[in-house]
Amino acid sequence: MAGVAEVEVVVAHKARTTLRVGDVFLKIDADQVLTDVEVDAMAIAPIPTPEILWRKPPVLAIAAVPGKALGRLGEPSTASPAAWAAAGAAVRRLHDAPLPPWPGRRLDEIAAQLDGECAWLVTSGVLPADLVNRNREVAEAALRPWKPVFIHGDLQITHVFVDGDEVTGVIDWSEAARGDALFDLAILTLGHEERLDDLLAGYGTDVDVDVIRGWWSLRSLTAIRWLVEHGFDPASPGCEFDVLRARM
Repeated sequence: MAGVAEVEVVVAHKARTTLRVGDVFLKIDADQVLTDVEVDAMAIAPIPTPEILWRKPPVLAIAAVPGKALGRLGEPSTASPAAWAAAGAAVRRLHDAPLPPWPGRRLDEIAAQLDGECAWLVTSGVLPADLVNRNREVAEAALRPWKPVFIHGDLQITHVFVDGDEVTGVIDWSEAARGDALFDLAILTLGHEERLDDLLAGYGTDVDVDVIRGWWSLRSLTAIRWLVEHGFDPASPGCEFDVLRARM
């Protein structure tokens, strides 16, 4: 890394700081258990992941993956339908893989968090009660038993990299676990509902779109307080507030 012109702050908040130094990302997690999960998940995931260069707690160094992110929340994705289909095929390979040895979140934990966050959104006045209540109803579709699969757990659009129509890498595996396949599909298309058909064309199996809509609402409702407290703006165009308004 000698002779690097600058250090880029990729993300910085109370839970994690990620720096880019040349072609190397340096990740510092407050909770090293999350780094343990990330390292273990990348070792067994059957899809392209970044190369781990070294680990000296609390720092994890990984190599940059080629290509560019599939898109960004709040902006139209310029990736081709074929690139979205390739992402769907990669996610399907992950979901068809053997389960990771560690568990995921329980359904009752998710439901309890949803109820708590909905109550906070209303009492704090962050969102109107009718908007929260409508999306709480939509979210109910996601709160059903599922057959657990190997999920990425935080499959945001910025975490999937493509070069042309090929997936070159999937990053940020600290929330990987056993979970609902449709959760991954929902997070990848959050704020990009118009690309769901392209994604599913590559995923290659019928899914219950109402459940995906449920996860869109649930994810947005439960993420807003964290985003606000960590310096992000869920009211930006195309982001969580707009995702919730789309269900009205």
